[in-house]
Amino acid sequence: MSNTLLNPQLSILLEIQDMRAQLRELGSAEGSAPMEQEHFNIDLDEAKQHLEEKIGEMVGELSPQIRARYNRIAPNRDRVVVPVIHGVCYGCFVSIPTATAGDQGVHQVVRTCENCGSFIYVKP
Repeated sequence: MSNTLLNPQLSILLEIQDMRAQLRELGSAEGSAPMEQEHFNIDLDEAKQHLEEKIGEMVGELSPQIRARYNRIAPNRDRVVVPVIHGVCYGCFVSIPTATAGDQGVHQVVRTCENCGSFIYVKP
């Protein structure tokens, strides 16, 4: 799905989610750190710090209400933004009300799953 169709706040959340995944990968790559550093000529600690700073900057770009919800749910899960496919939230696998899943302007407003609290977007 093109991010140009999404609410700008949801696009930021997706970018933050991607950077958090990269940060987790760098953290789990410590066993292979010598190979990473040799082949890609990177300092893992510096790369982690840069990602953490960028994530902090992007979180600061979120509206206060969305930032507060993000700060509540992000520590507890890897994915804070999940798709709704065929009316099912892929954060908790519970059916989303048809009014939410079928709303024409669903991508213009940042929505959350009533069950798990994840930010959601509807996949056609």
